Amino acid sequence: MIALYRPGASPVHRAPAGPKVLVFIAITLAITLSAHSPWTLPAAAALVVAGYLIAGLGLRELAAQVITLRWLIVIMLATQLVFLPAPVALANTGRVVAVVALAALVTLTTRVPALLDSTERTLAPLRRFGVNPAGVGLMLAMTITTIPVIAGLAASIREAQRARGVPVRPATFVVPLLVLSLKHSDDLADALAARGIE
Repeated sequence: MIALYRPGASPVHRAPAGPKVLVFIAITLAITLSAHSPWTLPAAAALVVAGYLIAGLGLRELAAQVITLRWLIVIMLATQLVFLPAPVALANTGRVVAVVALAALVTLTTRVPALLDSTERTLAPLRRFGVNPAGVGLMLAMTITTIPVIAGLAASIREAQRARGVPVRPATFVVPLLVLSLKHSDDLADALAARGIE
């Protein structure tokens, strides 16, 4: 799952958070802007594999990240196959998976405080235009840390439904997940309000 930091001493772990994020943004732009090239997807896949190997995470961790995205992959493919040829739909989905896997690599090798400090330093010049760097950093932290929580809620729902013999279907899975996610959001908002955070 994204945002679960894995300690390590690899070059990827030791790289400063700011430049690491900038490299990720540059790679994402390159993948997006060169979407029509037949070499984009193989190059992106090779880059993702190399990144995980250099970081010492291995192919097993990469496979776990891709498995986490299985529903995203299914939904993207299903919707695109309605309107696009199969090769185009597969290429589009592959590029998105590559970008998300790279984003996971950044969070797997970077502590959240380092990401937040880098974000606040980067956005500091925009303070004169009304941007609150600390607020943006807090929002980023909540987003990153909420993803594993939602994944845990999804796993709990699946386990409860299997224990009751309820077949896992989109309708019986999505609604409880949405309800629990909204409840978590309300609890988080109440906790922030209680601490005087807007």
